[in-house]
Parts: sequence; structure tokens; C-alpha cells
Amino acid sequence: MTTGAVRRKGAVLGLALLVAGLAAGCAPSGARDGASHARASADSPSPSATPPAQLCTRIIGYWSRRALTGDTYGDYQSMGLSDGQYEILRKVVDAARAERGRADAQAADRLIDRRARELCEERYRNGEPTGGPWGAG
Repeated sequence: MTTGAVRRKGAVLGLALLVAGLAAGCAPSGARDGASHARASADSPSPSATPPAQLCTRIIGYWSRRALTGDTYGDYQSMGLSDGQYEILRKVVDAARAERGRADAQAADRLIDRRARELCEERYRNGEPTGGPWGAG
């Protein structure tokens, strides 16, 4: 091999090592150690997690409106509800039907929002559902 060929190979190898070293040095911390990064992420609560009472309020509002438009209740499990959430749904729908009969659909809609929020906040007031293992969720 000529001296020029050795220099070119050495330059290419040196450049490749330099690029690899820079890439490793510029990686975000944790990207070099995926396992520790994954552990840290799993231990940290998600800042975008929806609080249980708010999630309950949304799902009860959704199914209450569907029930008022003629959709049947169905099985609470097929709706993604716990037994306790289904009890809230039944209370909210009964009250909304009565309100719709007394006033109108807009009044029933407002009642759904209010009662779903109140009952879900009560259920999840301590962050956990109240009422033992059968009322979980």
C-alpha cells in the first residue's frame, strides 16, 4: 500500500471515529442509558395524566347524552364503566330526563354537566373511588 492510500484510510477511520464520538457525546442524557431512562420514566407520574374525577365526569357526560338521544344503556362493562360509575350514570340520566321534561334539552344538558361533575368529584374526592373493592373505578 502506498503512503497516500494509508493516509486516506487513516483519515477516513479518524473521521468515522470522530463522528461516532460526537454522536455519543451529543445524545441527550438517558439516551445513552436506555434502561435507566425507562426506569426513571416509569417511576415518574405523567404530567398529562387526567385526574380520575375529571375522567369520570367526561365519560358519564358522554354516555348520559347518548342515553338521552335514544341509545340504550347497554352493559356497563361494554361502556368502559365500573359498577360505581354506572350508578352515577343512572342517577344523572334519570335527573336529566326529568329536567328535559320540565324545561328543555339545553337545561338537561347543563344538568348532565353539573351532576356528573358533582357525583364524580364525590366518588373520587380522595383520589380513589369510595365504596370498597366492588365500587372500584
